[in-house]
Amino acid sequence: MDEIKKLSAEFADYILDIRRQLHRHPEASGQEFETTKLICRELDKLGISHITGYKSVGVVGVIRGSLPGSEYNAIALRADMDALPVTEENQLPYNSEIKGMMHACGHDGHTAMLLGAAKILNALRDKFSGTVYLIFQPSEENGHGAKYMMRQGDWFEKVNRIFGAHLWMDVPAGKISLEDGPRMAAGDIFTIRIHGLGGHGAQPEKTIDAVVVASALVMNLQSIVSRRYSPLDSAVVTIGSLKAGDTYNVIADEAELQGAVRYFDIEKGAEIRKMIEETATHTAAIYGAYVDIDYTQRIPSVVKNEPSSAASARRSVAKVLGEDVLTTVSATMIGEDFSYYLDEKPGCFAFIGIRNPEKDIAYPHHNPRFNIDEDVLAGGAAVYAQVAIDWLAE
Repeated sequence: MDEIKKLSAEFADYILDIRRQLHRHPEASGQEFETTKLICRELDKLGISHITGYKSVGVVGVIRGSLPGSEYNAIALRADMDALPVTEENQLPYNSEIKGMMHACGHDGHTAMLLGAAKILNALRDKFSGTVYLIFQPSEENGHGAKYMMRQGDWFEKVNRIFGAHLWMDVPAGKISLEDGPRMAAGDIFTIRIHGLGGHGAQPEKTIDAVVVASALVMNLQSIVSRRYSPLDSAVVTIGSLKAGDTYNVIADEAELQGAVRYFDIEKGAEIRKMIEETATHTAAIYGAYVDIDYTQRIPSVVKNEPSSAASARRSVAKVLGEDVLTTVSATMIGEDFSYYLDEKPGCFAFIGIRNPEKDIAYPHHNPRFNIDEDVLAGGAAVYAQVAIDWLAE
């Protein structure tokens, strides 16, 4: 629709300004209070009705088309809005002003694009029938936000389909990936606490050294994927944290490992959990120690990029930005709680490219130098709006 393309260009500066405001003022998962207030103010300016989540974070906006049709023909557009405990190392005029907190994953851009789409759709109410729900979600980074938003009002019961997108460093700026099927992995987390017997560093024979046990366990856990699964299988076991001991000449009596597991297949995830628990228990026993294990299945995999929804969204992208922007990218072991929505409703999830080495924008997500090519934001807003109008028309 030429009108959407025209409006996205008209609102480009607005979208850019919102992104930079949010980038200056990042907020942690579950603490997005000022971000929520900003979104509410912007929706109020547009006369778009909305509700705020019961914890004062998260917003559901509602735009109803004025053409005749069923109000029960409804779709949802989702953007997440939380930041990360990362200290920014960029030198930008809009650097984070919050010490130790940064939008290092692009969620500021997601929120800005959805507010841009809200302006576009609001201006085009007389061009469609049905209802568009705007879902501004907190707490994606800790995996709690999607389920929380599903309980805010009755929007999730009413929607027929749901669309989301992520600004993505693995995709060149201006390109968009919208494949069917598996896109992002399930994510589990675990903590293993090792209990040994502490003592003097000069008398190891009187101790059970938790550091030695932890070291052996780190190495043994690496063999779960590398030696018990085919290289063609998709699975990752990562130990991200090891804490033990307080000083150089005291053998530690306790150690703690924290790790993550990523996979696509549910049965494989259950197998890996069992192998982690068995490996930890048996490794500790060899040294005379024992373990406590906390294992949490955090988010399911985004495996249900439903084919008809994805195909429709690809047509929408081609319509508003051109066929040549569509590209393909491999599925990733990074997780996303958008999976909870797709477990219950048809829809799809897109990757919008932001990598532009010429602008020094090539650092990975969660890196202190992460940044986005802001030139893609207006196009992303147009895609959100076009997908919504096309889905409602279908």
